[in-house]
Amino acid sequence: MSTANDLHFPFSAIEGQAALQQALLLLAVDPQLGGVLVEGPRGTAKSTSARALAALLPSGHFVNLPLGTTEEQLQGALDLEAALQSSAVQFRPGLLAQAHQGILYVDEVNLLPDGLVDLLLDVSASGTNRIERDGVSHQHAARIALIGTMNPEEGQLRPQLLDRFGLFVRLPNVPDVDTRKRIVRARMAFDADAAQFCARHAEAQARLRQQIVAARAHLASVAWPEAILDAVAQLCQQSGAEGVRADLVMLRAARAQAALAGHAEVSLADVQAVAELALAHRRSADAAQPPSPTGQANDPNDQQDQHQQPQRQQPNQAQAGNAEAASSSNPNAERSQPDGWGGMAAPRYTGIEPVKAVRPFTAKKA
Repeated sequence: MSTANDLHFPFSAIEGQAALQQALLLLAVDPQLGGVLVEGPRGTAKSTSARALAALLPSGHFVNLPLGTTEEQLQGALDLEAALQSSAVQFRPGLLAQAHQGILYVDEVNLLPDGLVDLLLDVSASGTNRIERDGVSHQHAARIALIGTMNPEEGQLRPQLLDRFGLFVRLPNVPDVDTRKRIVRARMAFDADAAQFCARHAEAQARLRQQIVAARAHLASVAWPEAILDAVAQLCQQSGAEGVRADLVMLRAARAQAALAGHAEVSLADVQAVAELALAHRRSADAAQPPSPTGQANDPNDQQDQHQQPQRQQPNQAQAGNAEAASSSNPNAERSQPDGWGGMAAPRYTGIEPVKAVRPFTAKKA
């Protein structure tokens, strides 16, 4: 029997985070999407959602990666002395082995060393953990669903690592009062009686578990027509995404979306549903704002500058008129105050004056 400490907030009861829930469900169906990176302020249910997703997986594994983790603790260790003596590899599993078929959660992933982040992304995409120590190698399956979270106020990931995360969710602050009230009401009810709260959502949780299991079994058979490949390529090209990782991730995510819905093939609606998750962190700065029909971006500041430009030119026109009046009354005015120098006197040209000849220095005789 589960105690109150064993119960976690139900995934189906999370309020106000539809995009995050969608991304996590896609990752649950296809862990090889490359992980989900969640960016957002504190208190926006990042860790709550990750723990809630683990409860929907068949294994239920949830492994938290501390910031001080070493590479050996993450990958595991090889007993080299035993390998040399008995020619048998003795492997001590690490966190990646513990998270197999489950969730590997990294809070503040932007504060991890780049080498560890790179290793995590490699394993997440390949599903295999490879360890090599002094010529001795070992590998094991590590089909992990990688979830990383970060607060942008505490630093950013390098662009190379950011691009390697499959899906990206940027969480806003609580958008309105009604949503805030629903979130607080649900959390207070869970804290007051976790068992009763989970019991009320047990049916919805069971449906989600069954949906994930069915989607996983159906995933490999979901096909995509050539028109879907064209649509994905067009979206990625318009976004200015570098390389084809965005195309691959979008196709895999659309396939997982179709599998969740029980469809036999990917539709354009599936692609549109996952496009922003795959492109949000890969879109180039030039493609962030689509051009207007005239070929120029609709920037309100630019329009305001155009309206204000004639007003800024009026003082210059007045100065030009004063200069013309002054030149007509004073013939020497143009010479003393040429256009462009304002009230300053114009620079006076001076020629090169001759310099006295200098006698060469003669050294004294020793």
